[in-house]
Amino acid sequence: MGASHRRTSPIVPEQNVAGRALVFVIAIMTFLSCLTLGAVSLVRDTASVWESQISREATIQIRPVDGLDMEQALADAARIASGFAGVLNARIVDRAATARLLEPWLGSGLDLDELPVPRLVVVRIDETAPPDFATMRSALTSQIQSASLDDHRTWVDRLVAMAHTTVTIGLAVLVLMLSATTLSVVFATRGAMDGNGHIIEVLHFVGAEARFIAAEFRRHFLWTGLKGALVGGVLAVLVFLAFGWWSSRNFATPEADQASALFGNFAIGLSGYIGVALVVLVIAALTAATSHFTVVRSLSEIDLSQQASS
Repeated sequence: MGASHRRTSPIVPEQNVAGRALVFVIAIMTFLSCLTLGAVSLVRDTASVWESQISREATIQIRPVDGLDMEQALADAARIASGFAGVLNARIVDRAATARLLEPWLGSGLDLDELPVPRLVVVRIDETAPPDFATMRSALTSQIQSASLDDHRTWVDRLVAMAHTTVTIGLAVLVLMLSATTLSVVFATRGAMDGNGHIIEVLHFVGAEARFIAAEFRRHFLWTGLKGALVGGVLAVLVFLAFGWWSSRNFATPEADQASALFGNFAIGLSGYIGVALVVLVIAALTAATSHFTVVRSLSEIDLSQQASS
């Protein structure tokens, strides 16, 4: 058979049980890493929305008391708030909207006249020049005794702090998953070297440079890591798309309105998908680099052992 028809056998077999298992492990690790990254992206974006909402809106709450004309009190509260510099407008939350807000807890068909349900006025403020909330609060309580002004800062600050903590934990989990992937590649590389140790030693002792042998392993594990990472990344993207589609189809319920107010539409956005692509590339590159350094280190150990025995 001519030389043109002969193929050089690779140092690392292309298909074996260990190689397929490693692809499967990398796919799982990438899938979990991408899900973690997507959750971190969602929580981070939600925290940014919460922080921006602090500077955009405030709420006036009026509790029903004996002798109070609720509709007149709402109109007075909107008028007082609108008179302050830095207030863009004040909108009364009507009876239908109030009933819809309470529907997840109290059910449908509510009669607000039979329940001591507070009514709300939403005040939209100028983010660049907010009003004097202390003065506004005093003006409201002096004319409407059951009125209270909430600028949402206390509870939103707590939610934002919780979100930041969740992001930190998510990033730590992501680092742990990448570390586990690296260890898996190390063990797989050493296993491949043990299975082909006689070939490696012969090549090494007849003069093959460590760079050549390491390049063979690096090329093999780069392709292995890329295949596994692509599978895991594509599955994660499909999960994100399916979840976003499902959530958009189910946002017509009161419960979904509450979830939407907290988390938006459960879409991770462009930055999340870019992050998934980066995770795929990082895991593929990490797989190749890990195998390269593992091979170089193992060959150095062979050299040291040979020198010690001679």
